[in-house]
Amino acid sequence: MNLILASTSKYRRELLERLQLPFQTAKPDVDESPLPGEGAESIATRLSEAKAKAVAAQYPNALIIGSDQVAAVEGRILGKPGTHDKAVEQLRFLSGRTVDFLTGICLHNSTTGQSAGRLVPCRVGFRKLDEQTIERYLRKEQPYDCAASAKAEALGIALLTGIHGEDPSALIGLPLIALVDLLQEQGVSVI
Repeated sequence: MNLILASTSKYRRELLERLQLPFQTAKPDVDESPLPGEGAESIATRLSEAKAKAVAAQYPNALIIGSDQVAAVEGRILGKPGTHDKAVEQLRFLSGRTVDFLTGICLHNSTTGQSAGRLVPCRVGFRKLDEQTIERYLRKEQPYDCAASAKAEALGIALLTGIHGEDPSALIGLPLIALVDLLQEQGVSVI
């Protein structure tokens, strides 16, 4: 069976490449807007499955990987900032706080129509950040395409006090430990 990553994220692609399995990428056409009253866990789970299923018709004999990540602080959902000003605002808000990154992953078998998924949490503590630190960091890394405005896999690690979770790749957007489990359940051996 073909392996398809239902994402155009360079971060997810780079993570999946670590498993050394041949795969293709496909752009899922999914509205990522939260439903009224929907919490972070539900959003991540629902969207990971929706992304995998969105490309299933194009790949009738495939295992399709969908993933979605939601960052939340005290019930407030943080998206990708997109701009410098919004990133400054996010990092000011995150200074001294703890963020929950919830990453949903779904493996959809387009032959059988069955899906299996997991939700992988990761808790991240942020240092107290002054204005100069925020500006220096944003000018150097420009993490405008990352939820919570920090790249833990790069210079953003300097903004953090700790990372707590079962799978460090989940923080970057594709929980590889859970994915290996899901692939094994489908008879795919990574090693």
